[in-house]
Amino acid sequence: MATKTDKLNKRRLRSSNITVVISISLVLFLIGIIGMIVINANSYIDYLKEQMVIEIFFKNDRDKDNLVKNEKAQLQYLDSIKSHPYVKSVRYISKQQATHAAKTDLGVDSQALFEEDIFPASITVALKSEYIDSLHIETLKKQIQKNSIIDDVKSDSNLLSEMNKGVRKITIGISVLAIIILLISISLINNSIRLKIYAKRFIIKTMQLVGAKRLFIMKPFLVQAFILGFLGSIIALSLLYGVNYGLMQYNILPQTVDYTNYIFLSLFILALGIFITTLSTWFATWKFLRLKLDDLYYS
Repeated sequence: MATKTDKLNKRRLRSSNITVVISISLVLFLIGIIGMIVINANSYIDYLKEQMVIEIFFKNDRDKDNLVKNEKAQLQYLDSIKSHPYVKSVRYISKQQATHAAKTDLGVDSQALFEEDIFPASITVALKSEYIDSLHIETLKKQIQKNSIIDDVKSDSNLLSEMNKGVRKITIGISVLAIIILLISISLINNSIRLKIYAKRFIIKTMQLVGAKRLFIMKPFLVQAFILGFLGSIIALSLLYGVNYGLMQYNILPQTVDYTNYIFLSLFILALGIFITTLSTWFATWKFLRLKLDDLYYS
């Protein structure tokens, strides 16, 4: 009879642990999905920012004798622009290329409208995403404008302003959603742990009554909570990266990502799973240690 009871208790304990691990893993998986959305949203926003370029137009000297000299000065300026830390890529457009592009856009093949290369040479500068804001761009434009060979500098400031407004709205929305999900997740994990400890409240009180110290009683529960939190985090991460891999295979997510952010996300989920389960176990166990024996029936 005792053997059957022990087997039944072990089966219930195993079932309880499995339920807690599944609850933890699903909740952490949901948090991971939010984190993955944030990472890829930031990557996509950075991509959009880097599509905005600064166009630098050189002075259009039509003196053919100075053509070679001017082009050499322009290429030297191009090399100096490339060396700046805020520049991601630079493209030089010569007078001939500018004229050819104008012909292509207008659908003109003859020389009737373009007897000579009347368009100025220019440079298209794409900035790194972290430098794309109104202050950096305006400062950069003023610096470029000081050069004697530069005629004009243009950028789409209105597009940048609208993009920044959109980015702020997206960031606020995702942040609020992440906080709500995090609070719900903590509540769900905490409830799962409390139910598990509640089933063992009489064992906890019995150990206390026979003289066991509180730390001695709590230690095995905390160790088990650490293991359950770790297992739940590993399962959540496996599910998360499985989904991420599938989305990348179907080109829903970019093939090239900054894996540093994914490492931080993994460490955060792992630490969160262990921290919440251990902390919830501490408070739940401590609660029953403080209760009187008669109160266990009504807690």
